[in-house]
Amino acid sequence: MNVYLDNQATTPCDPRVVEAMLPYFTTVFGNPHSAGHAFGHAAAAAVETGREQVASLIGAEAREIVFTSGATEANNLAIKGAVRHRIAQGDRARRVITVATEHKCVLESVHELAAEGCEPLVLPVQPDGRLDPGLLADALRVPTLLVSIMAANNETGVLHDLSLLAPMARAAGATMHSDMAQLAGKLPVTLDDCDLASFSAHKMYGPKGVGALYVRRRPRVRLQPLFSGGGQERGLRSGTLPSASIVGFGVACALAQAEMADEARRTRMLRDRLWEGLHRAMPGLVSNGDSQHRLPGALNLRLPAPLRALELIDAMPDLAVSTGSACSSAEVVPSYVLTAMGLTAEEAARSLRLSVGRFTSSADIAQAIEIVCRALHSLAFQDGSTCLI
Repeated sequence: MNVYLDNQATTPCDPRVVEAMLPYFTTVFGNPHSAGHAFGHAAAAAVETGREQVASLIGAEAREIVFTSGATEANNLAIKGAVRHRIAQGDRARRVITVATEHKCVLESVHELAAEGCEPLVLPVQPDGRLDPGLLADALRVPTLLVSIMAANNETGVLHDLSLLAPMARAAGATMHSDMAQLAGKLPVTLDDCDLASFSAHKMYGPKGVGALYVRRRPRVRLQPLFSGGGQERGLRSGTLPSASIVGFGVACALAQAEMADEARRTRMLRDRLWEGLHRAMPGLVSNGDSQHRLPGALNLRLPAPLRALELIDAMPDLAVSTGSACSSAEVVPSYVLTAMGLTAEEAARSLRLSVGRFTSSADIAQAIEIVCRALHSLAFQDGSTCLI
C-alpha cells in the first residue's frame, strides 16, 4: 500500500468537501453572475456563503475576499497590482522587498517589476530559514512600495515572525503582503498588520484551481487588475467564478476552522514520531530549518552522505515524498530555498521534504519508516537492522 507524505505539495480533497461540491456540477449549475433567474441566484448565494467561510477562517470581512485561480494568481495580483497602483498615483518610491526563500511566483513577480522602473530587493535568510528583522529594518530606510514575506515556507515549513516583521513594513509606509497558502488551515492566521494575503484551497483539503486574495478594506488597499474582462470581484479579477470550487473552498475553510487545534496536535505528534523513527534508521540525519517555528506536519531532512535524495526516492516508489517545491520539481537542480539557507548544492541534493496531513495515520508513519529502511537496505546504505520499530 502506498503512503502519502507530500501534503505541502497538495492535500487530498476531504470527502466532506467533495460531497458539498457535487450539486454545483449538476443541479445547481447556474452562472453566479446571471442575476435574472433562480439558477443564477442559487449559484451566487453559494459563492457568497463560500466567501463568508473563507473570511471567517482568516478573521476578515467577506467583502475583503477576492477569489482567484489559486495562490500564484493571488500573489501576482497582490504584488503587481499594488505596486502599479501606487506608481500610477504618483508615489515616488520604487523599492520592492521580498525574501530569498519565497515561492517562485513571488520572486518572479518582484523581479518582473524591475522592467517597470522598480528596484527589487531580495533579502537573505539566516541558516534556520528565518529573516533577521534587522535586515528588513535596514532595507526599509529606503522608501518602499511593497514588502512580501510568506507566513510559512513551502519547502521547510519554517514560520516567519510576521507579528514583528509586518508592523515594520507598514510603519515605513510600505504595503504589506504575505503568501499564507501553507499556513492557512494549519495554524491560526493573523491579518492585523497585513494589507494583502494570498490563499489556496488545495493546501487545506479543498479543490485545486481556486484561491483567494485578502484585500484590506480599512485603510483601503487599491490594486490595478492583472487583466480586463467583465469586472467581477469588484473589478479586481474578471471572469466567471467557479461556483463548485468556491463551495469546496468554503467548506474546507469551515472544517479547518473547526478542527484546526486537534489536527495540529495530532500531525505534530505523528511528525515527531516519523522524525524519531527515521533518525534511528539514519543516525546522521539532520533537520533543515528552525525546529521550533515550523508547521506542525512539516519535515525537511538532510540525509547522511553519500546518500542522495533522488536515489532514495527512486528506491521507494510506494512512499510519496519530494525534494522540494512541487512547482519546481521538473528542474533537477538544488533547492534554491535550501541553498539560500546556506546549504551547499551537495547538501541540498541530500534533502527530502516530508509532510504529515489530516489523513495520515499512525500505521502510515510506521509503514513509511519501514519503506525507508527497505530502501536503505536495497541501496546498501546499511543492513537495516537499526530500522526495527
